[in-house]
Amino acid sequence: MISMNGFSQEPPEIIEAELVATRKVLESHYYVLGGQVVEFESQWADYCGIEHAVGVANGLDALEIILRSLGIGPGDQVITTPMTAVATVLAILRSGATPVLADIDPTTGLLDPESVQRCVTEQTRAVILVHIYGQVRNMAAWVSLCDSLGIALIEDCAQSHGAKEAGTSCGSFGVAGAFSFYPTKNLGAIGDAGALVTNSADIAEQARMLRNYGQTNRYEHSVVGMNSRLDELQAALLQVRLGYLDSFTQRRQEIAARYLLEIDNPAVTLLAAPLHPSEHVYHLFAVTTDRRDQLQGHLRDQGVETLIHYPISADHQVALAGIATDPKGLPHAHRHAQTCLSLPCQPQLTDPEVGAVISAVNSFVPQGS
Repeated sequence: MISMNGFSQEPPEIIEAELVATRKVLESHYYVLGGQVVEFESQWADYCGIEHAVGVANGLDALEIILRSLGIGPGDQVITTPMTAVATVLAILRSGATPVLADIDPTTGLLDPESVQRCVTEQTRAVILVHIYGQVRNMAAWVSLCDSLGIALIEDCAQSHGAKEAGTSCGSFGVAGAFSFYPTKNLGAIGDAGALVTNSADIAEQARMLRNYGQTNRYEHSVVGMNSRLDELQAALLQVRLGYLDSFTQRRQEIAARYLLEIDNPAVTLLAAPLHPSEHVYHLFAVTTDRRDQLQGHLRDQGVETLIHYPISADHQVALAGIATDPKGLPHAHRHAQTCLSLPCQPQLTDPEVGAVISAVNSFVPQGS
């Protein structure tokens, strides 16, 4: 089976380096908020071209901490997309604010700025822009829109490690960006981990307090914080894996380039190609089709694993019943949720495996009307 995630095919030297890093942490006898975290934060900030990185427990916490660092809470509204992992919406709810869902652009899966404008009220304090699938687009327009409305632009970068537009890294366009290092991400830990990045020293200072019980100094609590600390072991492992991120990203881009060029089936629609292929990091390669179940079954029979990201839009989640949405509804998000399918695009795929995926997609013939 051609797999969506190639952990078992990773180079042996990665595991060896991770074992060395693990031993270093164990022998240090320092496991929380120590030198490994400080070093990874410095490396990640440098990689992103941003002044500050603050390691936290996961991507959801990173978003919540950004919101709370901005003073966003009860009585405030935050606009985001329904086509995202539910964590994006949960972060807004956990901050005490009210989420409002805008529709997406069907050609990319990204948030639609016209829909966002329809959602704005006097209570709107921020937009969380999700760089879904690993793409960063039209950021000058997003910055201009949020500036004109007097609201904060927050970037959910959970799928876009290293993605850029015009040479500028995601996470640096808005006031802050949130990253998840869940194992399947382009830069993944061996468990849960996350970080937020920002060019604001004030946000970084608030975030460091909030992640650690609201402490300024030990046993001195200036704000009501939380326990969301990136641990030393994950920080050490992330440093190892960061060394492979560029080469793995390049391989993802090579695979995506072949898919864009060679997939040719009238029953399968590709999303819009990036203006600059080197800036899309292809955490996922999604297509859409009206015969998703048939296509997924056909690919499985051909030995190709696929996944659906995401089959249920946020407004249709039982836990989020009654959530506010664009007054004109979310037709594009609903259709995307019903038709999207992610093909394997992980960096351990071989050229023959990529060719097999392409052949399998191109040989699909939908049945019925």
